[in-house]
Amino acid sequence: MLAALRRTHFSKVPEIIVLFWVTKVLTTGMGEATSDYLVKSFPRVVAVAIGFIAFAAAMIWQFWVHRYVVWVYWLAVAMVAVFGTMAADALHIGLGIPYAVSSAFYAVVLAAIFVAWYRTERTLSIHSINTPRRELFYWATVLATFALGTAVGDMTASTFHLGYLDSGLLFTGLIALPALAYLFLGMNPIFTFWFAYVLTRPLGASFADWLDKARYLRGLALGDGVVAVASALVIVGFVAYLAITHSPIEEDDALRLQ
Repeated sequence: MLAALRRTHFSKVPEIIVLFWVTKVLTTGMGEATSDYLVKSFPRVVAVAIGFIAFAAAMIWQFWVHRYVVWVYWLAVAMVAVFGTMAADALHIGLGIPYAVSSAFYAVVLAAIFVAWYRTERTLSIHSINTPRRELFYWATVLATFALGTAVGDMTASTFHLGYLDSGLLFTGLIALPALAYLFLGMNPIFTFWFAYVLTRPLGASFADWLDKARYLRGLALGDGVVAVASALVIVGFVAYLAITHSPIEEDDALRLQ
Protein backbone atom coordinates (compact mmCIF):
# COMPACT_ATOMS: atom_id res chain seq x y z
CA MET A 1 0.00 0.00 0.00
CA LEU A 2 2.81 2.43 0.87
CA ALA A 3 4.49 1.73 -2.48
CA ALA A 4 1.24 2.43 -4.31
CA LEU A 5 0.79 5.73 -2.47
CA ARG A 6 4.31 6.75 -3.35
CA ARG A 7 3.68 6.02 -6.98
CA THR A 8 0.59 8.21 -6.85
CA HIS A 9 2.05 11.17 -4.96
CA PHE A 10 5.44 11.62 -6.55
CA SER A 11 6.55 12.45 -10.06
CA LYS A 12 9.34 10.27 -11.44
CA VAL A 13 11.17 12.96 -13.39
CA PRO A 14 13.48 15.73 -12.14
CA GLU A 15 12.79 19.40 -11.71
CA ILE A 16 13.58 21.29 -14.93
CA ILE A 17 16.38 23.64 -13.95
CA VAL A 18 19.50 24.82 -15.77
CA LEU A 19 21.56 21.95 -14.38
CA PHE A 20 19.04 19.51 -15.86
CA TRP A 21 19.81 20.80 -19.35
CA VAL A 22 23.57 20.83 -18.77
CA THR A 23 23.54 17.25 -17.50
CA LYS A 24 21.27 16.16 -20.34
CA VAL A 25 23.65 17.59 -22.96
CA LEU A 26 26.59 15.87 -21.26
CA THR A 27 24.80 12.50 -21.33
CA THR A 28 24.31 12.85 -25.08
CA GLY A 29 28.01 13.47 -25.60
CA MET A 30 28.90 10.60 -23.29
CA GLY A 31 26.46 8.33 -25.12
CA GLU A 32 27.97 9.20 -28.50
CA ALA A 33 31.55 8.61 -27.35
CA THR A 34 30.71 5.42 -25.44
CA SER A 35 28.75 3.98 -28.35
CA ASP A 36 31.61 4.68 -30.75
CA TYR A 37 34.14 3.20 -28.33
CA LEU A 38 32.15 -0.02 -27.86
CA VAL A 39 31.56 -0.47 -31.59
CA LYS A 40 35.28 0.00 -32.32
CA SER A 41 36.45 -2.20 -29.43
CA PHE A 42 34.08 -5.16 -29.92
CA PRO A 43 32.33 -6.85 -32.84
CA ARG A 44 29.28 -4.77 -33.73
CA VAL A 45 26.78 -7.44 -32.61
CA VAL A 46 28.53 -7.78 -29.25
CA ALA A 47 28.68 -4.01 -28.78
CA VAL A 48 24.96 -3.61 -29.50
CA ALA A 49 24.18 -6.50 -27.16
CA ILE A 50 26.17 -4.82 -24.38
CA GLY A 51 24.37 -1.54 -25.02
CA PHE A 52 20.96 -3.22 -24.99
CA ILE A 53 21.63 -5.17 -21.78
CA ALA A 54 22.80 -2.02 -19.99
CA PHE A 55 19.80 -0.12 -21.33
CA ALA A 56 17.33 -2.83 -20.29
CA ALA A 57 18.83 -3.13 -16.81
CA ALA A 58 18.68 0.63 -16.25
CA MET A 59 15.06 0.76 -17.45
CA ILE A 60 14.02 -2.10 -15.17
CA TRP A 61 15.61 -0.33 -12.21
CA GLN A 62 13.96 2.98 -13.13
CA PHE A 63 10.51 1.37 -13.33
CA TRP A 64 11.10 -0.60 -10.14
CA VAL A 65 11.66 2.45 -7.93
CA HIS A 66 8.50 4.26 -6.85
CA ARG A 67 9.63 7.87 -6.99
CA TYR A 68 12.25 10.00 -8.69
CA VAL A 69 15.66 8.77 -7.55
CA VAL A 70 18.43 10.98 -8.91
CA TRP A 71 21.05 8.28 -9.54
CA VAL A 72 18.58 5.81 -11.01
CA TYR A 73 16.98 8.36 -13.33
CA TRP A 74 20.24 9.69 -14.73
CA LEU A 75 21.66 6.20 -15.16
CA ALA A 76 18.60 5.42 -17.27
CA VAL A 77 19.14 8.58 -19.34
CA ALA A 78 22.80 7.69 -19.85
CA MET A 79 21.98 4.17 -21.02
CA VAL A 80 19.30 5.52 -23.35
CA ALA A 81 21.99 7.80 -24.77
CA VAL A 82 24.28 4.85 -25.49
CA PHE A 83 21.66 2.51 -26.90
CA GLY A 84 19.75 5.27 -28.71
CA THR A 85 22.95 6.17 -30.54
CA MET A 86 23.43 2.55 -31.56
CA ALA A 87 19.84 2.30 -32.78
CA ALA A 88 20.21 5.39 -34.96
CA ASP A 89 23.59 4.32 -36.31
CA ALA A 90 22.24 0.86 -37.15
CA LEU A 91 19.96 2.25 -39.84
CA HIS A 92 22.75 4.17 -41.57
CA ILE A 93 25.86 2.06 -40.97
CA GLY A 94 24.21 -1.34 -40.79
CA LEU A 95 21.54 -0.94 -43.47
CA GLY A 96 23.00 1.92 -45.53
CA ILE A 97 19.95 4.15 -45.08
CA PRO A 98 20.74 7.86 -45.67
CA TYR A 99 20.67 10.13 -42.63
CA ALA A 100 17.89 12.21 -44.18
CA VAL A 101 15.68 9.13 -44.46
CA SER A 102 16.47 7.87 -40.95
CA SER A 103 15.85 11.38 -39.58
CA ALA A 104 12.43 11.43 -41.23
CA PHE A 105 11.70 7.91 -39.97
CA TYR A 106 12.51 8.75 -36.36
CA ALA A 107 10.53 12.00 -36.63
CA VAL A 108 7.47 9.97 -37.65
CA VAL A 109 8.10 7.52 -34.79
CA LEU A 110 8.35 10.40 -32.31
CA ALA A 111 5.17 12.01 -33.66
CA ALA A 112 3.31 8.69 -33.39
CA ILE A 113 4.38 8.33 -29.74
CA PHE A 114 3.21 11.87 -28.97
CA VAL A 115 -0.16 11.23 -30.62
CA ALA A 116 -0.66 7.95 -28.74
CA TRP A 117 0.46 9.55 -25.45
CA TYR A 118 -1.89 12.52 -25.80
CA ARG A 119 -4.88 10.46 -26.88
CA THR A 120 -4.37 8.15 -23.92
CA GLU A 121 -3.44 10.62 -21.17
CA ARG A 122 -4.72 13.97 -22.53
CA THR A 123 -1.41 15.60 -21.60
CA LEU A 124 2.22 15.52 -22.71
CA SER A 125 3.46 17.28 -19.60
CA ILE A 126 6.55 15.74 -18.03
CA HIS A 127 5.36 17.08 -14.67
CA SER A 128 2.65 14.42 -14.52
CA ILE A 129 4.82 11.31 -14.89
CA ASN A 130 3.35 9.55 -11.86
CA THR A 131 1.78 6.36 -13.25
CA PRO A 132 3.41 3.35 -14.96
CA ARG A 133 1.64 4.04 -18.26
CA ARG A 134 2.71 7.67 -18.38
CA GLU A 135 6.24 6.59 -17.55
CA LEU A 136 6.21 4.13 -20.46
CA PHE A 137 5.18 6.93 -22.82
CA TYR A 138 7.84 9.21 -21.33
CA TRP A 139 10.73 6.80 -21.82
CA ALA A 140 9.54 5.77 -25.29
CA THR A 141 9.61 9.48 -26.16
CA VAL A 142 13.07 9.93 -24.66
CA LEU A 143 14.45 7.00 -26.66
CA ALA A 144 12.88 8.32 -29.87
CA THR A 145 14.32 11.81 -29.28
CA PHE A 146 17.79 10.34 -28.85
CA ALA A 147 17.54 8.36 -32.07
CA LEU A 148 16.13 11.36 -33.96
CA GLY A 149 18.73 13.72 -32.57
CA THR A 150 21.54 11.33 -33.46
CA ALA A 151 20.36 11.05 -37.06
CA VAL A 152 19.89 14.81 -37.42
CA GLY A 153 23.31 15.57 -35.94
CA ASP A 154 25.04 13.09 -38.23
CA MET A 155 23.12 14.50 -41.19
CA THR A 156 24.32 18.06 -40.59
CA ALA A 157 27.91 16.97 -39.96
CA SER A 158 28.21 14.44 -42.80
CA THR A 159 25.47 14.91 -45.38
CA PHE A 160 25.53 18.71 -45.21
CA HIS A 161 29.35 18.72 -44.72
CA LEU A 162 29.27 21.15 -41.81
CA GLY A 163 31.67 19.12 -39.72
CA TYR A 164 31.33 18.46 -36.01
CA LEU A 165 32.30 21.84 -34.59
CA ASP A 166 30.09 23.84 -36.94
CA SER A 167 27.22 21.43 -36.28
CA GLY A 168 27.69 21.94 -32.55
CA LEU A 169 27.61 25.70 -32.98
CA LEU A 170 24.51 25.42 -35.19
CA PHE A 171 22.62 23.44 -32.55
CA THR A 172 23.82 25.79 -29.82
CA GLY A 173 22.03 28.57 -31.65
CA LEU A 174 18.96 26.47 -32.43
CA ILE A 175 18.45 25.32 -28.85
CA ALA A 176 18.17 28.94 -27.75
CA LEU A 177 15.08 29.40 -29.94
CA PRO A 178 12.58 27.41 -27.83
CA ALA A 179 13.87 29.10 -24.68
CA LEU A 180 13.37 32.54 -26.20
CA ALA A 181 9.98 31.54 -27.60
CA TYR A 182 8.84 30.39 -24.17
CA LEU A 183 10.24 33.35 -22.23
CA PHE A 184 9.29 36.20 -24.56
CA LEU A 185 6.50 34.90 -26.81
CA GLY A 186 4.65 32.74 -24.30
CA MET A 187 4.81 29.69 -26.54
CA ASN A 188 3.44 26.43 -25.17
CA PRO A 189 5.89 25.14 -22.51
CA ILE A 190 5.33 21.49 -23.40
CA PHE A 191 6.13 22.07 -27.08
CA THR A 192 9.20 24.19 -26.32
CA PHE A 193 10.46 21.64 -23.78
CA TRP A 194 10.32 18.69 -26.18
CA PHE A 195 11.70 20.77 -29.05
CA ALA A 196 14.71 21.67 -26.92
CA TYR A 197 14.98 18.11 -25.64
CA VAL A 198 15.41 16.77 -29.17
CA LEU A 199 18.11 19.36 -29.88
CA THR A 200 20.18 18.40 -26.83
CA ARG A 201 21.09 15.16 -28.58
CA PRO A 202 22.80 16.57 -31.71
CA LEU A 203 24.23 19.42 -29.62
CA GLY A 204 26.07 17.17 -27.17
CA ALA A 205 27.00 14.55 -29.74
CA SER A 206 28.43 17.10 -32.18
CA PHE A 207 30.82 18.51 -29.60
CA ALA A 208 31.73 15.01 -28.39
CA ASP A 209 32.56 13.97 -31.96
CA TRP A 210 34.60 17.14 -32.43
CA LEU A 211 36.64 16.28 -29.34
CA ASP A 212 37.21 12.60 -30.05
CA LYS A 213 37.36 12.21 -33.84
CA ALA A 214 40.60 12.14 -35.83
CA ARG A 215 42.11 15.35 -37.19
CA TYR A 216 41.45 14.37 -40.80
CA LEU A 217 37.77 14.40 -39.82
CA ARG A 218 38.26 17.91 -38.38
CA GLY A 219 38.28 16.65 -34.80
CA LEU A 220 40.73 17.14 -31.94
CA ALA A 221 41.62 13.42 -31.82
CA LEU A 222 41.28 13.00 -28.05
CA GLY A 223 39.79 9.55 -28.53
CA ASP A 224 36.37 8.02 -27.83
CA GLY A 225 37.46 6.45 -24.55
CA VAL A 226 38.91 9.66 -23.13
CA VAL A 227 35.82 11.71 -23.99
CA ALA A 228 33.48 9.01 -22.67
CA VAL A 229 35.27 8.74 -19.32
CA ALA A 230 35.77 12.49 -18.90
CA SER A 231 32.13 13.31 -19.62
CA ALA A 232 30.96 10.46 -17.37
CA LEU A 233 33.01 11.85 -14.47
CA VAL A 234 31.51 15.31 -14.92
CA ILE A 235 28.03 13.80 -15.08
CA VAL A 236 28.66 11.90 -11.83
CA GLY A 237 29.69 15.16 -10.18
CA PHE A 238 26.56 16.99 -11.34
CA VAL A 239 24.28 14.09 -10.40
CA ALA A 240 25.86 13.95 -6.94
CA TYR A 241 25.12 17.65 -6.52
CA LEU A 242 21.51 17.12 -7.63
CA ALA A 243 21.13 14.19 -5.24
CA ILE A 244 22.26 16.37 -2.33
CA THR A 245 20.33 19.52 -3.16
CA HIS A 246 17.07 18.44 -4.82
CA SER A 247 14.13 16.38 -3.57
CA PRO A 248 11.40 14.49 -5.47
CA ILE A 249 8.61 16.67 -6.88
CA GLU A 250 5.31 15.98 -5.17
CA GLU A 251 2.26 15.58 -7.35
CA ASP A 252 0.57 18.76 -6.08
CA ASP A 253 3.62 20.82 -7.07
CA ALA A 254 3.86 19.00 -10.38
CA LEU A 255 0.26 19.74 -11.27
CA ARG A 256 0.80 23.44 -10.71
CA LEU A 257 3.62 23.34 -13.28
CA GLN A 258 1.57 21.76 -16.09
